[in-house]
Amino acid sequence: MTIHLYGIPNCDTVKKARKWLDANGLDYTFHDYKKEGADREKLERWCDEVSWEVLLNRRGTTFRKLDDSEKADLSRDRALDLMLQHTSLIKRPVATREDSETVLVGFTQSVWENEFC
Repeated sequence: MTIHLYGIPNCDTVKKARKWLDANGLDYTFHDYKKEGADREKLERWCDEVSWEVLLNRRGTTFRKLDDSEKADLSRDRALDLMLQHTSLIKRPVATREDSETVLVGFTQSVWENEFC
């Protein structure tokens, strides 16, 4: 099983997820949005699985700093465009498995245990 973890290294929730994966001896690849950017096709697939409303990080500083006109009348396509422009708008972490369509957004230990252990 190959786990793919997407996020930003200095995010506290990403750190918790990585620590948990390491403690459970689970191999994973890490995709750093700040260095590697985001891929529209993946974001679209994730939105199909969990919805753009779940994937869009509205709590962070980046969203709050957006101009009100950018936050108004959000749609799936508009949210995708914003997440591609500002990768900090993608809720973190996102975890996927190659052998599954499952997309986990955020870190909840019990959910991850059910999926990965």
